Amino acid sequence: MIRNRILAVIFTLTLLPLAFAVPMPAIAQQQQYQPSIGQAGKDVIWVPTPEELIQALYDLAKVSPSDYVIDLGSGDGPWVIAAAKRGARALGVEFNPDMVDLARSKAKREGVSDKASFVNGDIFEADFSQATVITMYLLPDLNMKLRPKILEMKPGTRVLTNSFTMEDWEPDQSINVQGRSGYMWIVPAKVAGTWTWQTAPGPAELTLRQNFQKIEGSLKISGKDLPLKNAKLEGARISFAAGENQASTHEYAGTVNGNTISGTTRIGTGPEAKWTADRRATR
Repeated sequence: MIRNRILAVIFTLTLLPLAFAVPMPAIAQQQQYQPSIGQAGKDVIWVPTPEELIQALYDLAKVSPSDYVIDLGSGDGPWVIAAAKRGARALGVEFNPDMVDLARSKAKREGVSDKASFVNGDIFEADFSQATVITMYLLPDLNMKLRPKILEMKPGTRVLTNSFTMEDWEPDQSINVQGRSGYMWIVPAKVAGTWTWQTAPGPAELTLRQNFQKIEGSLKISGKDLPLKNAKLEGARISFAAGENQASTHEYAGTVNGNTISGTTRIGTGPEAKWTADRRATR
């Protein structure tokens, strides 16, 4: 009898590690980091952006597989994962390493780890110059801190934000989804200055003044100074018209590349012709 009891105890002790080993994956899953709304971060508290707003802003910006999206303050990764699902390369920059790990696990679970990546870093020290789309859900003062760096990006870069704007840099477009506001800016080319080119009647001179994407100015052609009409700048694309009447109105459209604008022009209902203007160097 005693021998049987001893064997029973030994058998029970042998099974104990197996009994504890069975639920361990479930326990590990329960212990996975989970953020809570309103928790403090380095610069802002964490509040997730609704999926509906993300998708609507990506539709507005026409995010496609040709884009490289960088989310500044990526949290648990919804902007990055949503961009990757559209076929775009996407990177999230997040200060909280636990958030980074959580975002990576979500990207893996969603099957987009090949396009969605995350780094632990400070958004104010990060190099996001190669992005074609920037996404942010930051407070206005943080947007303003990033604004000078954003304005130096390649013209045509789209900037998307949840809820907050950039003061006097007005958005190119805005939307409202279920009571939440979203905004899009398009980084404008730098066009202020004097541009010159040759026309059949003689030299032409375009003077442009610029306030972000808003432009105004005048065109001097055939000895006349004409105010610009319908002047528009969207990224690197520029268009304007000038003339005293419809028949004599000069229309221009082109693409800005540094100190050169190349495109097409026409007078009234006449045929289109090629047009190239160069910016005069300032002294």
